Amino acid sequence: MRPFPLLSVIAALIFAGLLLGSAAWLRGPEYDEGYTAFVTGKAPRPAWPTAPFRAGDMRGAFTPAPMPWRIAGNLRRTDVHPPLYFWAIWVWRRVFGPDLWVSRLLSVAFSLGALAVLAALAREAGFPVVPALLITIGAYGFVATGITMRGFALAQCLMLAGLLLVLRCARKEPGQPLAAGLLLGAASFSNYLTAFTATAALLWLAMRNPRRAVWLLIGLLPFIAGDGFFFLAQRGSRIGQFPPFTIGGMAAALAHAAGGALLGGLPLYLPTGVGRVALTGLLGALLIAMLGLPAVLWRRMTLKAPAALFAMAAIAPVLGLCVMGLVAGTIPVEIRYLCFAIPPFALMLAEAAVRLSRPIGLSLLAVLLTVQGSSIAGLLTRPETMQPEQAAARAAWAQAGSTGLALLPRGNDGVGIVSAFLTAAPDDLHILLVTPQTTEAELAGVLTRGQWPCVTTAMIGADRDSRATLSLLARMRNLNCQMR
Repeated sequence: MRPFPLLSVIAALIFAGLLLGSAAWLRGPEYDEGYTAFVTGKAPRPAWPTAPFRAGDMRGAFTPAPMPWRIAGNLRRTDVHPPLYFWAIWVWRRVFGPDLWVSRLLSVAFSLGALAVLAALAREAGFPVVPALLITIGAYGFVATGITMRGFALAQCLMLAGLLLVLRCARKEPGQPLAAGLLLGAASFSNYLTAFTATAALLWLAMRNPRRAVWLLIGLLPFIAGDGFFFLAQRGSRIGQFPPFTIGGMAAALAHAAGGALLGGLPLYLPTGVGRVALTGLLGALLIAMLGLPAVLWRRMTLKAPAALFAMAAIAPVLGLCVMGLVAGTIPVEIRYLCFAIPPFALMLAEAAVRLSRPIGLSLLAVLLTVQGSSIAGLLTRPETMQPEQAAARAAWAQAGSTGLALLPRGNDGVGIVSAFLTAAPDDLHILLVTPQTTEAELAGVLTRGQWPCVTTAMIGADRDSRATLSLLARMRNLNCQMR
């Protein structure tokens, strides 16, 4: 076993804390964070005013509810996630307040816990600790999900802790398999996707010690039952969210998501043209090299038993998404869904790199970390990586000020777009929500009666209903220019 680089690990965790804290502060609000706020709040679907209202008057909608037992019911009716994280964030927001950055700090804490467990996991396996940490910290998918007010970071931390105990089962320490099952089950009770990783861990342990695998399964069973209780009620909640399933479409979506999760979105920062195409090709080649390196060196890596566990844990989320796509007839693939594959893959990649000759291995890691660092810089600062509501709210305030009016699409359910826009909007910005049922005559009447000196429109087409309002908003913007 390699000596444990304690000081280097501490330095990496301090750096990760600063990075994640900065990302939590700088990145704009996201749709899903509104769902989290409201499902743990007074109403999962707030009844917004139909007349113009002041943004500051709606802050109460983000206040956490006084009765926590309503969260489970809200989730079963209106969301697509299990409840463990939502109970945790309810407690956090009741103690520290509903501010978005403060709420995100809970995810930051869970992400730092996940990194600490990853270091212990690498040490237990005899894999390179610091390279695995750096690759994980630099992964766009890990940072983006590691600060969001959603259950990814908690599930990541619990999942890695469960894998650590699964690995320690080889020592035949009492209670380890049951505790591992409880941790992996709790991870799935934070995010359903980690159930695939739990399945992989169960299979790996069953091949080595069937009796201990039974104890792991016993630990999983209560959470499997809980997952089923919520999932069966939620399974029809997001019809139409993803495109129809095709083999080619699924393969392309997985390749895009894998590249984004590991390397980020550097091509987005370039204008459309030859430069973007060339950069995309280079990053594609780097991705293929990174994915292929552990496979090429597999025989050398299997000298260590944990290699198979990490490989199965890295592949499990990908296979799980494929299974889900086949069953549902859709392509349920996003960059964030591959975040659970990043830490086990980082372990595999770090071990493969050190098994090359030292100059080649260090060069590959240097190239990868440089690309990742550039991508993370964009994640912190570039609007192309963020959802549009923060920029739209700032633009509306700059144009309308406290005496003007911002026209905002309500969207499908009045949560995603409205919550993100309100979170970023100054208190004195006045807003009117527009739906597909709003007519031009009704809107013109509101604008005339209000005698607003300036009317601006937030042209956000994030879902079906918001896209249906864009033509009306464009006409109102032109009408307002004539009126002024």
